[in-house]
Amino acid sequence: MLRKGKKDTKPKSVLEEEQMQSPFRTIIQHLCENKVAMGSAIIFIVIFLMCFILPIWMKQDLNFQDPTQKNIAPGFSFLSVPKELKNNAKEIEAGPTFGIGIDNDGVVYEWGTLTDRLKQIPADMGKVVDIAVGQDHVLAMNEEGELFTWGYNRMNLNRIPSEVQGKKVKSIAAGYQVSIVVLEDGSLVTWGNENAVDIVASKAKDENVKLVRTNISTGLALTEDGRLIPLAKRETAFDAVPDEIQGRIQDFAMTDKTVFALLDDGTLASWGGNDYNIQKIPEGADGHVVSISAGRNHVTALLDDGTVASWGGNNNKQCKVPSGVKNIQSVSSRYYQNYAIDEDGNVTTWGLKGYLFGTDNMGRSVALRMLKGGQMTMTVGFVSVIISLIIGIIVGGIAGYYAGKVDILLMRVAEVVGSLPFIPLALILSALIGNKVSEVGRIIMIMVILGILSWPGVAYMVRAQVLAERQKEFVTAAKALGVRERNIIFRHIVPNVMTIIIVNATLSFATCMLTESGLSFLGFGVSEPIPSWGNMLNDCRSSEVISQFWWRWIFPSIALALCTISINLFGDGLRKAVDPKSSER
Repeated sequence: MLRKGKKDTKPKSVLEEEQMQSPFRTIIQHLCENKVAMGSAIIFIVIFLMCFILPIWMKQDLNFQDPTQKNIAPGFSFLSVPKELKNNAKEIEAGPTFGIGIDNDGVVYEWGTLTDRLKQIPADMGKVVDIAVGQDHVLAMNEEGELFTWGYNRMNLNRIPSEVQGKKVKSIAAGYQVSIVVLEDGSLVTWGNENAVDIVASKAKDENVKLVRTNISTGLALTEDGRLIPLAKRETAFDAVPDEIQGRIQDFAMTDKTVFALLDDGTLASWGGNDYNIQKIPEGADGHVVSISAGRNHVTALLDDGTVASWGGNNNKQCKVPSGVKNIQSVSSRYYQNYAIDEDGNVTTWGLKGYLFGTDNMGRSVALRMLKGGQMTMTVGFVSVIISLIIGIIVGGIAGYYAGKVDILLMRVAEVVGSLPFIPLALILSALIGNKVSEVGRIIMIMVILGILSWPGVAYMVRAQVLAERQKEFVTAAKALGVRERNIIFRHIVPNVMTIIIVNATLSFATCMLTESGLSFLGFGVSEPIPSWGNMLNDCRSSEVISQFWWRWIFPSIALALCTISINLFGDGLRKAVDPKSSER
């Protein structure tokens, strides 16, 4: 006999242990002993939490597109400035995925995600004193005024025009697929893809141009007397230069939709779009700006006290200036990257470092779309399972309890639904109805179709379990007490078979996820721009994507495979925990 207050630490047999604990606790114990099932559950929970929690902080615009960021391989090298340049930098310019810099000795350095042609730096340039970077080409000028270009070589972009050769150059610039040179006499020479960037050199004819700045679509020229000249052939929002600032402009910068002009008193003037509330200049910056630079949707300004202010779009942390930045001599902002060089030649960087899983053909982050896509795929699978369970439990419970003609009728209906070719019918319904409803309505329709067409299996299982339970004493006692038949079915019998239903629901969840992904892959499920793992794979069917842009299909495939396999393994482990003898059959 045990003394009061002491526990019996003697190990008990399995039968003795099970007699002292509830069936639910026994199931949990058996499940915890199954390492494969528990490991699978952990994997699924991690994927689930990542898909549903991370998007709360990592927000994304589903309609976002950026041609400068398309099909970029995974990596974080965009801001990886070489150590040889970090304490000896003179000038740095950024491309969409790379950076180009020159040191005080005129040596050129490159880093980031570079094409093979960008890596072919000319060997005989001498001391380089100025550089300009476009989408995927570079224009450089040495101390003797000679020009060099490398990188993208179509549309004659790699050929220096004869009008430039032998003449003194005042400044150089590079746009999306265009190069621009300002000669000593203030005239402009442009070459490259004129269809990609709307820049017409003749717009600045007879003007003494000082410098040219571009964005992804057009450019503006600043004259020596402080006036801005729009260079676009077609009228744009950039043409609306305020008359009161003409003649006072010292410098300017262009985002995709907005122009900022630095005036002679250090203040800023802006016009154009106001996306991201970009025209709201930070307090303390206006009136103290020394120079200004801009990326796709943000602006960075160097202030007269050597500090830096940055504002606008911050989706890639391009406006989050690192603490302790001081004594800065120059800043450079292009695309989503920022570089600041201090008086000792040290370089500070901030902004887009790269992409964890690369980008797709629209320039969208594959990692962010995988999170949102997983959320959509699991939501569709979960709701579909709930619909099929509700219908299956009701039909199976009624058929099993009443038997006879009711059973025959309901089971024949189940056989008819179960005999329908699932995928072809889902494709037909989606094609006929899907284009007539909104995107949200289409997603709801997919959930309903999956749920309605997948309930027969649940009904058969529930019917079999109810047939076995309806003859037991607790059912007879409930009838004797006058309990309503519907309460007997759904409050007494069904709860007793709920563990089997849960096991079936777990396995059906994975099946519904695969089915939704299959429909989306075929183009009949969730459609763009809303992502799902299925339609992400749908964009990767070409041989070019499979061979060259492997990250676009590898990562969604792994996520879908891990999720469905882990659910199936957990469901199998749960089945064994509920019915240990099933593994012996």
